[in-house]
Amino acid sequence: MIASKAATASLSAVPPVARESTVLAPPALGAIPPQLDGTLLTVGPNPLGGPDGRHPFAGDGMVHGLRLRDGRAEWYRNRWLRTDRAARLLGELPAPGPRRGFSDNANGNIIRHAGRTLVLGDGGPLPLELDRELNTAARVDFDGTLPAGFAAHPQHDPLTGELHAIATSHEPPHAVHVVVDVHGRVRRTVPIQLKRPTLMHAFSLTEHYALLYDLPVVLDPAAAPRAPYAWDDGHGARLGLLPREGGPDDILWVELAPCFVFHPVNAYETDRGLVVDVVRHPRVFDNDRLRPGETCPTLWRWTVHPASGTVVEEQLCDRVQEAPRIDDRYRGSAHRLAFTTALAPGTGELLGGPSLLRHDFAAGRTEAHHLPPGRTTGEPVFVPREPCAPEGDGWLLSFAHDRRTDRSELRIVDTADFTGGPVAVVELPVRVPHGFHTTWAAGA
Repeated sequence: MIASKAATASLSAVPPVARESTVLAPPALGAIPPQLDGTLLTVGPNPLGGPDGRHPFAGDGMVHGLRLRDGRAEWYRNRWLRTDRAARLLGELPAPGPRRGFSDNANGNIIRHAGRTLVLGDGGPLPLELDRELNTAARVDFDGTLPAGFAAHPQHDPLTGELHAIATSHEPPHAVHVVVDVHGRVRRTVPIQLKRPTLMHAFSLTEHYALLYDLPVVLDPAAAPRAPYAWDDGHGARLGLLPREGGPDDILWVELAPCFVFHPVNAYETDRGLVVDVVRHPRVFDNDRLRPGETCPTLWRWTVHPASGTVVEEQLCDRVQEAPRIDDRYRGSAHRLAFTTALAPGTGELLGGPSLLRHDFAAGRTEAHHLPPGRTTGEPVFVPREPCAPEGDGWLLSFAHDRRTDRSELRIVDTADFTGGPVAVVELPVRVPHGFHTTWAAGA
């Protein structure tokens, strides 16, 4: 185990995790479904070595994983990513591989692609590859085919298996559409000229378009790493429709009311236009450049009409929420269901909340799965019961933190009884912070 001093800069009311841990065979209450064969992974900032004056989003990345197989929990591990900074503080050699951009701190997301587990970040750092025990193996430039940096929030095309991303940079043209093939090599890049570098954490993918969120949160590299992001009313807000196989001159820009979107729910095409479901923040990084939670995010739908270049905006739910997830088999096509984390403003939690929500858009209904008092949950992950199961039929997995014990647990909710109790709870003797993103790595 590796100890560190606690840092005061945090995304929640609790300090960072101070040590790396390995826990074999953590105990479980209830029955873990034997169909769940894989590892639940989450990543986020976890400052190493004490406060250093950096933005909370820039904290050293730590990954957490819980392996499930044959109806039992095999192990839990947490590991700091071996960036140049973290390796120096730990007295170790940094991860091998190429270096590009002004940061290698990939603490924003974790995915599986082409047999690799990759940790990703905002602002263009190269992906970091993890081994099966969550150790940092290397920096990755997709076998030399990635010309610059990558993105925090790519999207898999469920039909082709390709990985699409909008990689942003502080240098012109500020954004690039990158397509990585099923073998893990870049097959296509399209430069996208933006007015200024912006925080474009995520994008959406439909059958024919990549959708870009060019919104009023701009990046100031000179202010990094203390306060790199700021709200700018003069930047404007617009949605870019880039044809999947089109060039930079083919983008259609549609004006939006000023807002910010960290996380789209999903987007798809209809005869009437494009339907874009998002979690919409009225403003972020305005009054407080160190925390984005100054306004309440809620669920909205944008219906975009490409022929007229207009959009109709409609609020779908007024509950405060974030971290949207869907049944990923429906990514880029019409979805009926979405899962989110309900937030409790004023509690100090930006990435967790006291309940999970299930939105049924066809029925116009929202249901809640409430956690016991004192517990909060982070981003959930949906796992289908079987490959051909109906949409949303399966399990919702999420790490929950118990403030009273400062320990975490994995909660497994059967969506057939969403409002009831979990079918299984895996107890951990440590805390798993509510990180930026969580993923289910099937079979790994």
